[in-house]
Amino acid sequence: MRAIAAGASDVGLQREHNEDSFVVLKEYDLYVVADGMGGHRAGDVASKLATETISEFFKSTANDDVTWPFHFDTNLSEEENRLLTGIRVANRQIFERSTRSREYHGMGTTVVGAMFSARKKRMYIGHVGDSRCYRVRDQQIQLLTRDHSLINDYLLAMPDLTEEQRSELPKNVITRALGMQDQVVVDLQHDDPRPGDVYVLCSDGLSGMVTDDEILKIVNGAADIREACAQLIVRANEHGGEDNVTAVLIKIEELPDGTTGVSSTGGAGAGAPSTQPGIGGLGTLADDAGMTDMPTSPGANAERGSKPPVY
Repeated sequence: MRAIAAGASDVGLQREHNEDSFVVLKEYDLYVVADGMGGHRAGDVASKLATETISEFFKSTANDDVTWPFHFDTNLSEEENRLLTGIRVANRQIFERSTRSREYHGMGTTVVGAMFSARKKRMYIGHVGDSRCYRVRDQQIQLLTRDHSLINDYLLAMPDLTEEQRSELPKNVITRALGMQDQVVVDLQHDDPRPGDVYVLCSDGLSGMVTDDEILKIVNGAADIREACAQLIVRANEHGGEDNVTAVLIKIEELPDGTTGVSSTGGAGAGAPSTQPGIGGLGTLADDAGMTDMPTSPGANAERGSKPPVY
């Protein structure tokens, strides 16, 4: 099996700045979405620092001789340790930046990351906050992550609350994020994908505006993941575009005959699309450094109607 991906981000209709970031690092089959928070564009800094740090960690640890900054957990697989450590390093970077600078004090970001192992035929997922990972399989959609939010914690502790009581609970309050403390608890899991599965990584600008059933219908109805990604952004804006919206779609495919799907770095090998990682606006490819930052105005990307690239 191999993974192909498309990613897009839009400022939405009611925000001045896009504080979401995403990365597709095809060489390592790594996919990350981050949703920043903090005044004076500090959220933008936090989300970009998260995606950049995780990407750089994966690149720098491709060599087995490299010493990792955190203890290797022998109860976890190498892939789980790598994803966990990348997120923990990002947390420390954001926390240290926020404590050194008054401008960035209190900044933070959610994150959801996925790493596909062609060798093990497994998808590894790590997240902090309320950025989500869904899996679309056939005619069903399943939420694989649990929001680290105040309302979710209430519902777990008191599942018998009435609808009226639930409506009174505070919304959009997250209980876990990168950068809040020098250490962070990361939820890890793995999933066994099948050919045809599509994993949807997204910020709450998508999941808060577009229902699960709508996501399912768009993913299954689109011609390809590029079109599905663009349609998800448009649908979120059609429902009000109250927040920045970001989506990365990862589709699992059967390998063409004669290919192995495994490279020395653990990503997709022969026969798999290859490109630089991408961060930024809808349909934006990365530059030679692997990062882009395209300013967006409200609704601009959706109005262009362009499709994001496939990686």
